[in-house]
Amino acid sequence: MSDLSEQQKINPAATSTLAQPEGSSLAEWMNTRIARYETRKYDWDALKFQADFDPKYRRAQMRYVGTGGTGVAADVNTVPAEHFTFSTMVIPAGHEGPPHLHTDVEEVFFLIRGKLKVVIEKDGERFETIMTDRDLISVPPGVYREEINIGDEDALMCVMLGAKKPVTPTYPADHPLAKIKR
Repeated sequence: MSDLSEQQKINPAATSTLAQPEGSSLAEWMNTRIARYETRKYDWDALKFQADFDPKYRRAQMRYVGTGGTGVAADVNTVPAEHFTFSTMVIPAGHEGPPHLHTDVEEVFFLIRGKLKVVIEKDGERFETIMTDRDLISVPPGVYREEINIGDEDALMCVMLGAKKPVTPTYPADHPLAKIKR
């Protein structure tokens, strides 16, 4: 029995774009699951409606897995999303992501470079923190979050929207770790 068959038994929903299409080679299939930086471009229009309301909300998304939470309906230049989305976002100096929440998923921000003030609000309580290079924050569903670039340069961050803990990985049957029980 293949590893994919085992994973489908554990998680039958993990079959739509995660299964190798019939008749395709491994290389053909895997090439549809690669999103190279050289083929990406920043989408300054994904959140243009916010920037049109107030220029301080101007920022750009570069999508890698799925379309994220920006409201972009489709992007054929991304790896199909099943359980999470992944993109990078540029927030110019002095700009911000307005307060917002996701009701269904946690959102993770990993700041690659820059300086952001992140404001978290829930049930009348407010929390603020300053993030710098390589800091990460995970914001639970149902909690308002706002990101303000307080630095002198563009802030570049990874943004991931996702679901709960994935199924524990398995190892090839002939690998020594396959025999270890957790």
